[in-house]
Amino acid sequence: MKQVPGKTDIKWWEYPWYGFVTLFLLVVGLVLVLGGVIVGMFNLFRKPVASWRFVLALLVVVLVSGSAYVYFLYASPVNIGNRTVPLTINAGDRFQTISHRLYSEGVIRSDRLLNALAKWTEVDRKLIPGEYSFTGRNSVRSVLSKLRNAEGAQVRVTIVEGAPIWRVASILAQQLKADSAQFMALAQDKRFLDSLGVPSLEGYLFPETYFLAPGTDAKTAAEKMVQMFMLKTHDLWAGSAGYPMTRDQIVTLASIVQAESKRPEENGIIASVYVNRLRIGMTLDADPTVIYGLGGLDRPLSRNDLDRVTPYNTYRVAGLPPTPINSPGLAALEAAASPDSTGYLFFVADGTGAHIFSHTNDEHNMARRHVKIMERVQ
Repeated sequence: MKQVPGKTDIKWWEYPWYGFVTLFLLVVGLVLVLGGVIVGMFNLFRKPVASWRFVLALLVVVLVSGSAYVYFLYASPVNIGNRTVPLTINAGDRFQTISHRLYSEGVIRSDRLLNALAKWTEVDRKLIPGEYSFTGRNSVRSVLSKLRNAEGAQVRVTIVEGAPIWRVASILAQQLKADSAQFMALAQDKRFLDSLGVPSLEGYLFPETYFLAPGTDAKTAAEKMVQMFMLKTHDLWAGSAGYPMTRDQIVTLASIVQAESKRPEENGIIASVYVNRLRIGMTLDADPTVIYGLGGLDRPLSRNDLDRVTPYNTYRVAGLPPTPINSPGLAALEAAASPDSTGYLFFVADGTGAHIFSHTNDEHNMARRHVKIMERVQ
């Protein structure tokens, strides 16, 4: 039988069994209590001090009653109906905080018992981070099992817009414990890429928040991200106005737009600059492509960097680079597929996150001088 996500694995026959055992122990405890009281009262009238039999009977009563109560807390399910209680467990979370949340939401009868059992079984030290959910009937027993085995858990993995493939590999290693080396090897596996219908993983790993099962491997994660890309972009590939492009060219252009643009409202204008340059055979002169070709930089580009010849140096090599340079978001993809209609050929960042756009090189040089003057003033 297929388990419903979020519901704990309690068999139907366990409910009457828990009820029977709990009721039996309570009845036994009640009988012993009443019997102990009667015997005790009888002995008190016969002797000034209760006999050892009375003390022993009282201990048995306490033990049986206590065991029945603990068993009730442990095994008796709480029914929260169709309500779903989400639970996010992050690395380093205290188990006491998690159990208290479940208790306060009415999922379990005792957070203290869950804490004690989790410590005894070391579940509290082996929690698997992820997104859990609880619905229907739950007990301390079933919740402990669910947390121990990470049943139905999902790990939140967020790929941000503009992340290059090596950053995606690092995110998967950190958040999913996936093998980053295997992920990077898949990017060079032509058979795997052909099976996905993409020329590279770079550019086709759609930036999104994914919920994946713990232990998801690099191959499965890559497949899900490419599938999301296909789902989100299937109607974008008609070609851009004035300069027809293939899907793969649009994705490459979109990755440059993603890297250059800090304001979504400028995406279409920036895309138009590069399309205008491509139309007249002008080099793109895109700094982000140079940085990508050098493996990423944590410093500003230098003149020597711009002179270094790589397939991604769009100052020296005409046309688009051989692959995308990051994972562009949907807004950048839409801008690349349908750029604005402008005559701009140049732009320069103005220091505020926006850009100054120019038609000619003279206008561009004036804009650059203006930006430098403003930087000195500030």
